[in-house]
Amino acid sequence: MASLTKSNYLKALAHIGAFVTATAWGVSFLSTKVLMTDGHLSPVEMFVYRFVAAYILIFIITCRKKLFADNWRDEFQMAVCGICAGSLYFITENYALENTTTGNVSLLASISPLFTAAIMGLVFRTKVPKGVVIGSIVAFVGVACVIFGGENGFKISPKGDLLAILAALSWAVYSLVAKRLIPIYSGMFLTRKMFFYGVITAIPFLIWQHSVMDEPYHLNILFDFGQPHYILNFIFLAIFCSMLAYIVWNEVMKVLGPVMTNNYLYIQPLVTMVAAYFVLGEMIYPLSYVGCTLIIGGLIMADKLKLK
Repeated sequence: MASLTKSNYLKALAHIGAFVTATAWGVSFLSTKVLMTDGHLSPVEMFVYRFVAAYILIFIITCRKKLFADNWRDEFQMAVCGICAGSLYFITENYALENTTTGNVSLLASISPLFTAAIMGLVFRTKVPKGVVIGSIVAFVGVACVIFGGENGFKISPKGDLLAILAALSWAVYSLVAKRLIPIYSGMFLTRKMFFYGVITAIPFLIWQHSVMDEPYHLNILFDFGQPHYILNFIFLAIFCSMLAYIVWNEVMKVLGPVMTNNYLYIQPLVTMVAAYFVLGEMIYPLSYVGCTLIIGGLIMADKLKLK
């Protein structure tokens, strides 16, 4: 009975952690918009600067405990996680925004939980409960309602749409590779290694962007104390949405598993919509309320239905 109570307690904490993390990531779109639009940071700069800051912080905390994984196989898999959840994911997603609509990117990037379930079933031959799959599909339909509940519809833009799908696939790959690592290593250590490999593989893109495209660096805006909202948004992205969020997310996957954890990604468009309403004054349309209900219902369904 005691172990059952402890298990339920950990599961409840995991759900709270996943919800809070997804909420932070949903709000992060507004902070990113401020730094990219007003501060003129490029998509690659946005990723590199925030994750370098997060890596330095977490390195200071953990460097004395452990520098490398237990073996080269684990080190390689951590590199894969860093690329898939770091440089590849953010760069493809940010450049997708330049080639298709924000709605398309938000919707297509939300396919990640479905990719995760499909890869687990087809490649790893792991049985995914039907309730989790059904709940994921219901939540995905809810995301579509939230995103396209306004005046704009889905407009096909092959280049940008494919980049958004690639971002979703890369996140699914990270989730499945991390599934093997998270029982062995702490979430903090795994996050630090991921940030390292993510930044290292993104730096060539940053150099190429400024040498070939002859674009100036905009790092100075982060130290413009005459505009404190720049540094405040950057701190929020680096500390809360990068360092703390990834640590919590990796720990949550230990308890809930990659599919159920990734289902919380469906909350992001919902949070972004609500935040944009209060911060930017953007309208919320009737179909969006239906989408909210489907997202919440899908998450509850995925957790409660234990259909085999």
